[in-house]
Amino acid sequence: MSKTKYIFVTGGVSSSLGKGIISASLAKLLQSRGLNVTIQKLDPYINIDPGTLNPYEHGECYVTSDGAETDLDLGHYERFLNVETSQANNVTTGRIYQTVIDKERKGDFLGKTVQVIPHITDEIKRRIKLLGETNDFDIIITEIGGTVGDIESLPYIESVRQLRWELGKVNSLVIHLTLVPYLSAAKELKTKPTQHSVKTLMESGINADILVCRTEHEISDDIKNKLALFCNVDVDSVIQSKDASTIYDVPLMMEKEKLDQVVLKKLQISNYNPTDMDSWTEFVNKLKYPKSKVNIGLVGKYVELQDSYKSILESIVHAGSVNETEVVVHSIHSEHIDEKVDELILKLDGLIVAPGFGSRGIEGKINSIRIARENNIPFFGICLGMQMAVIEFSRNVLNLKNSNSTEMDENTLYPVISLMEDQKNITNMGGSMRLGSWDCDIKKNSKANSIYNAKLIKERHRHRWELNNTYLEELEKAGLKASGINSSTGLVEIVELPENDWFIGVQFHPEYKSTVENPHPLFVSFISACLNYNKSKK
Repeated sequence: MSKTKYIFVTGGVSSSLGKGIISASLAKLLQSRGLNVTIQKLDPYINIDPGTLNPYEHGECYVTSDGAETDLDLGHYERFLNVETSQANNVTTGRIYQTVIDKERKGDFLGKTVQVIPHITDEIKRRIKLLGETNDFDIIITEIGGTVGDIESLPYIESVRQLRWELGKVNSLVIHLTLVPYLSAAKELKTKPTQHSVKTLMESGINADILVCRTEHEISDDIKNKLALFCNVDVDSVIQSKDASTIYDVPLMMEKEKLDQVVLKKLQISNYNPTDMDSWTEFVNKLKYPKSKVNIGLVGKYVELQDSYKSILESIVHAGSVNETEVVVHSIHSEHIDEKVDELILKLDGLIVAPGFGSRGIEGKINSIRIARENNIPFFGICLGMQMAVIEFSRNVLNLKNSNSTEMDENTLYPVISLMEDQKNITNMGGSMRLGSWDCDIKKNSKANSIYNAKLIKERHRHRWELNNTYLEELEKAGLKASGINSSTGLVEIVELPENDWFIGVQFHPEYKSTVENPHPLFVSFISACLNYNKSKK
């Protein structure tokens, strides 16, 4: 292919329609045909990145290998494509304006008035094209955050309009994701919201090439013809996206709707193979038709919002499919753990204590870990979850009463978890944690070694506190082993309790690396242990 082709995905009517899943599904279909595809996300908020955003507002902050704190949709991109993303795959309005203002301060604009057009739009276009200029991609899919008509999205929409003119129609197209709601009182689907959404897009100078219509019910040919007529698209370009039982159904649904075929035809791409979704179909079938079932608890302080732990939940799905096991996740709010929760945890087949920051719900996490440890229930602690496991062990086995993390108690007598040395002089909170991929040396004859079947691994991090090595010898003598260590820093990456069947805590975030094609071995092993524990109770 002579040059990179660009696909822009916009949304209308409502947020949370699933632009990220549609983008990832289309990318997967194109990838299965042998094309080199990537996806980028343009977020209209003014924050530099999601690193300082509250999970209640934004969901999880996803971390790439190169240390970028990004939108959670990048997790979907990696899980579907099994290809790593980077800082260049996520751009925010804050980053755009920061770059332009920095140039203005340096005098790069030679005294000219800096304006949204052309300076902001030029920077947006530069960022969009950057991936294509630095990598050999056949197709780049660009998802525009928010909905058409939002004030925040206008510069991005204008940039797309300009790019379409610059690139030429054969090298770009626009997919508009919209809602076709069903009114139960009238017992019919309504097209007017979609018509208004497309009209708003047209008022910005962009005609949608393809409509993807989210719906609860089947869209008839009559409705497709109506949408095509009023929205100025081909009938074949009106694609139905019906609600699915799992997001992993969507690529197969889009293949059935021939979305990839329409895209290839409009972009005049001919050098491609037939789709090969056999392994994906096998994964979905194992997921939907499991042979067994386990119940696990997920302890955290944001459990009422699924997006807050999106990567963990999806990693559990991947591991469940490998084990051909339905995994029922019971959300346990760490602030509400009391004596009654003991009964719930004892009924579970496994326990995950989630990552997080701050002191809220900490005692509940520690108490839940104690129950799992004392009853040999499979336990998996991630980041803060590992740190809480160290504190629990220190308090109840080493008898270091009131031991704690300096994050929760700066004056604790036993700071078994302490602030990393290189974090002590940091004042700016954004983008300053230990981020991205770091090496971890795994000790021989450890549980971690048997799970990874490797001596050296790389995992992604997002934290400021670590296990205080002053207490490491004492912890190991009592039975809590450090089985993974970063040799250059001495940072303990993995702890495990050999006397239990499966008790592992990790300082890193394994959930960021789990994909459909390569489920993370820690999650696969954990779900397998939960299955064995379930069988042992019968």
